Amino acid sequence: MPMLWVALALPASAQCTGSDIFDALPKAEQARLEAAAHAVPFAQGLVFAATKGDQKITLAGTYHLPDSRHTQLVARVQDALKRASVLLVEAGPDEEARLQKAMMADPTLMFSKGKTLPELLSPADWDLTKTALAAHGMPAFLAAKMRPAFVAMTLSLPPCAVKDMGAGGKGLDKVLMQAAQTNEVTIRALEPWDTVFTLFNSISEKDSLEMLRSAVIGAPLADDMGVTMADLYFRGEPRIIWELAREQAIAGGMSPDEVERQMKLSEDLLMVTRNHNWLPKIEAAAAKGPVVVAVGALHLSGDQGLLYLLQQDGYTITRLD
Repeated sequence: MPMLWVALALPASAQCTGSDIFDALPKAEQARLEAAAHAVPFAQGLVFAATKGDQKITLAGTYHLPDSRHTQLVARVQDALKRASVLLVEAGPDEEARLQKAMMADPTLMFSKGKTLPELLSPADWDLTKTALAAHGMPAFLAAKMRPAFVAMTLSLPPCAVKDMGAGGKGLDKVLMQAAQTNEVTIRALEPWDTVFTLFNSISEKDSLEMLRSAVIGAPLADDMGVTMADLYFRGEPRIIWELAREQAIAGGMSPDEVERQMKLSEDLLMVTRNHNWLPKIEAAAAKGPVVVAVGALHLSGDQGLLYLLQQDGYTITRLD
């Protein structure tokens, strides 16, 4: 599921219903996915300490949607947050406010001036897209004028989680920002407020349409995938989510080559590049005092993940959860 990076782990809430796709797999298939996931550095775990001399960084792998199980992870980070000089997040309150204001002032940020989706898609693909949109409560006439990547992002989220967010539910990053404000800890963003538009605008129309097609294929299982991803996330297995998404896309009818290309595009553009951009900012902040970093869980693992990059720079990594 190439849009996986949007939520990083798509959690279920008390209102979400569905089946755990991973647990229903044959044991041999589960073992194969686990082996593929665990082949990369720091594949397991959600909370880590990175230390070098008197510098200390606490890293929490988050997801951005509501779940009642946040409490367990907040407890792991709470003490470090109280002592921190700064909380570093992908987007802080100021960036979120600027983003909302910009979207209200300039609809073209999300909407295309070129061809509409009915013009870009085949009639059959547009019918499938409209069906998927209806389940997410988005009118087809509105989506028709949106950029394909934004429609794909919407369809990649479980409908029940979207409802929770609309009702004020908070992802772990926002829960930690709220705790930082309570403790009068400075919150600083790792990237500008318009990063999402910069990233999406760098994706070609062809790739955006492929992302949309993948999201449409996965939409009927969105709630099941949401439950599955939440369960894997809270087991400390975020990397299995990535491998399972690959398998689900192929099972849905996409060719292995197409899926691999999209996964590589997503990983390079939306995780690897950002990790390398964030690293000097994290290390500069750590030189001034203890730091807590709260970013999407998939940013932590892998040989281009933040934990491995910090380790290569001389930090000792310890898993805390």
